[in-house]
Amino acid sequence: MGIIKKLQTGEVFAILLGAIIGWGAFMLPGTKFLHTSGVINTSIGIFLGTLCIVLIERSYRYMMHQDINEGGEFSYVVLFLGKKHGFIVGWFLFLAYLSLVPLNATAFPLVLNKWIPGLLDFGYLYAIAGDPVYLGEVLVSALIVLLFTYLNLKGTKQSGQVQFWIVVALVVCVILVTAGMLLTADLDVFYQNYIVENGLSLEQIVSVIAITPFLFIGFDAIPQLVKDMNMSRGRASLMAVTALLIGMFCYILLNFSTALAYSPQQAYGMEWALGQGVLEHLGHVGFSLLVIALASAVSGGINGFMICAVKLIGAMGRDDVLPNRLSKTNEAGINRNAIWFVSLVSIAACFFGREVVNWVVDMCSFGASVTYGYVCITTFCHAPERRVRIEAAAGALMSLGFTILLLVPSSPAALSTPALVFLGIWIFLGAVLFLRRFVLERQ
Repeated sequence: MGIIKKLQTGEVFAILLGAIIGWGAFMLPGTKFLHTSGVINTSIGIFLGTLCIVLIERSYRYMMHQDINEGGEFSYVVLFLGKKHGFIVGWFLFLAYLSLVPLNATAFPLVLNKWIPGLLDFGYLYAIAGDPVYLGEVLVSALIVLLFTYLNLKGTKQSGQVQFWIVVALVVCVILVTAGMLLTADLDVFYQNYIVENGLSLEQIVSVIAITPFLFIGFDAIPQLVKDMNMSRGRASLMAVTALLIGMFCYILLNFSTALAYSPQQAYGMEWALGQGVLEHLGHVGFSLLVIALASAVSGGINGFMICAVKLIGAMGRDDVLPNRLSKTNEAGINRNAIWFVSLVSIAACFFGREVVNWVVDMCSFGASVTYGYVCITTFCHAPERRVRIEAAAGALMSLGFTILLLVPSSPAALSTPALVFLGIWIFLGAVLFLRRFVLERQ
C-alpha cells in the first residue's frame, strides 16, 4: 500500500494546511505586505483573495465528484479535454509544486542563522544576483529535503503523523505569538503608523489579491489525495475551504504581529522583521515559539508539496505525458523514482541561492492561475447544473484576472523581469517537450 492510503483524514488535512501555510506567511509581512499595503489593505486583500480562491474551489468540488485518478487537475483535464490540454495544466502545476520544495528548504538556514547569528555562514561558494551562497546553508537545506525524502520512501504512517503534529505546533505558536505581541506592543504607535498614515487604497488591495494564488496554492492538494481517503467528496471540499480560512487568519495575524513591532519602512529594511520584532518584544521564549512555528510551516510545506509533486508526476507518467518510468511503483505501492526525482531537483535548486529560487517561485502565481482557469473552464463546459456553471464561469474570470495582474507591466502585482525570463524559459522547455510528445512521436 502507498503512503497516502495509510493516512487518516486528520493527517491528510494536516498535509493540506501545511502546504497552504509556508515560508511566505512569516517573511512576506516584512518584505512585501507592510511596505506596499500596510495592515488594513493587506487584510482586505487577503480576505478578498481568499474569497476568490473559495469560489474557484467550487469547481474543484465538482471535479472531485468525477472519476479522476491521482494527479488532481491534470487527470481531470485529461479526462474531459485530452492529453494535450492536460500537459499544459500539468506542466505549470509541476512548476509550482516543484519550486516550493526548495523555497521552503532554503528557509531553514535563515531560521538557524537568526537563532545563532552566522552559524551557517561558512564555506562561501559564490554570489548570484548579490545573494551569497554558503556551503553551510546548502548542506542544511539538502539535509532537510533528504529527511522528508526518507519519510516518504518508508511508505508508513510516519510521514502523515509527523505532518499532523507539525501543523498543530504551527497554529498554536502563531496564536501565542500574536497574543504576546498584542500585550507588549505600543498600540498608539501602531495606530499612527497603520491607521492614520495608511488609509484605504484600491491599488494596495489589488497588489495583495494578485498573489493569493501563490499564498494558497496548497489548497489543491486535496484532489491529489482524495482517491485514497474514506470520506465523501463534499467533506473533502469542506476540508479544503476550512484549511483556506485557517491559512487566511494565519497570514493576517502574522502580518499584524509584525506591524505591532515596526513601521513599514523599518520592517522593509530588515532581513526578517517578524523574527526581530518578536525577539525584541517577547524575548527568547517568544522567539522560540516563532521559530517552532516557522520550522513547522517550512517542514509542512516541504512534505506537502513533495507528496503532491510525486502524485502529479506519477499521473503524468502513467498517461505518457512525462517519461513512463516516473510512474513506476514498487511492490509496496511507493513511487521511488518520482520521489528521488523531486528530491534531487530540489537539492540542486538550493545551490542557486534564495534569490533565484524566489524568482522561480514568483512564477507560481501565474502557473496556479493557469491551472485554476483550466479547472473552471473544464467544469463550465461539462457540468450539467446551471449553478455550478455560473460558479465555474466566475472562477474562470477570476483566474484570468489573476493572470492579467501578473503579466501587465503597469500592474501593481506585475512579475519582475527575472521572473518573466524564467517563465519564458519554462514555457520554452514545455513547448519542446510538447512537440516531442505530441508531434514528432506521432509522425
